[in-house]
Amino acid sequence: MNFSDINIRDPFVLVENGKYYLYGTRGKTTWTKAYGLDVYVSDDLENWSDPIECFSLPENFWADKEIWAPEVYKYKNNFYMFVSFRSDSRNRGTQILKSDSPEGPFLPFTEGPVTPEDWVCLDGTFYIDNDGKPYMVFCHEWVQTIDGEIHAMPLTDDLSAPAGEPILLFKASEPFWADKSRDTFVTDGPFIYRTKNGKLMMIWSTSTQSGYTQAIAVSDSGKIDGEWIHQKPLFDKDGGHGMIFDDLNGKKFLILHSPNEYLLERPVLIEIEEKDDMLILKGE
Repeated sequence: MNFSDINIRDPFVLVENGKYYLYGTRGKTTWTKAYGLDVYVSDDLENWSDPIECFSLPENFWADKEIWAPEVYKYKNNFYMFVSFRSDSRNRGTQILKSDSPEGPFLPFTEGPVTPEDWVCLDGTFYIDNDGKPYMVFCHEWVQTIDGEIHAMPLTDDLSAPAGEPILLFKASEPFWADKSRDTFVTDGPFIYRTKNGKLMMIWSTSTQSGYTQAIAVSDSGKIDGEWIHQKPLFDKDGGHGMIFDDLNGKKFLILHSPNEYLLERPVLIEIEEKDDMLILKGE
């Protein structure tokens, strides 16, 4: 398979054991009942395996709708998947699953969402600070807050539970380029990145007049709870919910989905680089 064959949203690539593992929200069940998640495996970022089901909805699981935005991280010799779920009776939230293989099967590791039960949350991502302290960074969704928010919440060392209250990092309306005439402001898909010189950055997504947009912000202190300074968008051509990874040859890529349209979404790979301690598209 190649990217034109793969209908997923929210693509995420794990590089492990000389291979690339691609996860994402199943396009066909984005807005409906959903039953699982897939991983695609590649040696070269061009040719991908058929989908391998890496998570299947367990019997009597608390949620059965909108299984969104799986992200997989290797941590202490196991693989942890951060993924968002919802049901008609419980708010959307991000739960953590666990496996001993990047191909799964991933099984529930926490009893339910790690995000606050009375909040509508999504798109949890994993971050470890310079002191080795783990965090989940996630969105408090605009459907509840009107002005979407991004929070960081410390986790216990084994990732099984919160280790403190969520810390508000910023709201979707804050960037200088935000369309202040909007009635609602979206925060989606945060992903944390540290430059080779130690600058702490976040890419995240929102909706603008240009369509779905890949935004970027920088912590003024280099810490997760610093003041986040917004830069011009990294990509504003109706694509977003991306993440950053280095390939096996040392090239740096942004992967996102585009267009942001049901059943047409495909993974898009864009080479990027660090220039003057900032992230830019290659060649800009």
